[in-house]
Amino acid sequence: MRECGGCTMCCKLLGIAELEKPAGRWCPHCVPGRACKIYEDRPSECRTFHCLWILRESFGPEWRPDRCKFVVYGSPDKAALVVNVDVTAPDAWRKNPFYDAFKRWAAEAAADKTHLVVMVGDKATVILPDRDVPLGLVGPGDRIVSKMVTEGGRQRVEPRVERAEA
Repeated sequence: MRECGGCTMCCKLLGIAELEKPAGRWCPHCVPGRACKIYEDRPSECRTFHCLWILRESFGPEWRPDRCKFVVYGSPDKAALVVNVDVTAPDAWRKNPFYDAFKRWAAEAAADKTHLVVMVGDKATVILPDRDVPLGLVGPGDRIVSKMVTEGGRQRVEPRVERAEA
C-alpha cells in the first residue's frame, strides 16, 4: 500500500465528525502539503480512511489527490463510489483520463446497483453510463437513491435525493 507523502487533500475535502471539521475546509491540525500535526493521536475516522489512490497501485501519479484535485473513495455504507472534488477546481473530474475511467466505473456500479457520485462542495452529480445527472444540494443525512423508469419501452436509471427527516 502506498503512503500519502505530502498529499493532504483528504484533510481538506472530507468532514471529520470527531473533530467537528466540516467538509471543504482545511483541518486545523493539517499543514497543507506536508502532514498532520496530531498524526499519532488522530481520530479513528482519519486512521481508517484510505482513498483509492492509496489502495490501488495501478493508479498512476495523475490520480494522486493533490494533483487531480479530488479524492476517490468508497462510501461507508458501500452504496457508492464517491469522487469528492476541491471546489477550487470544480471541473477537475471532467478531464481525462479521469472522466473516461468514471464512465467505465459507472457501468460497473450500475451492474452492482450502486452509484458513482461526484461531490463538488455539497452539490452532487451521479455519473451513469449514458449520462451525468446533476442532483443539486445533498445535505447531512440525505441519501441518493435510484429507481428504474420505463420510457418509450426502454428502461433507465433515475437517481434522486431522498431527504433526511427534519
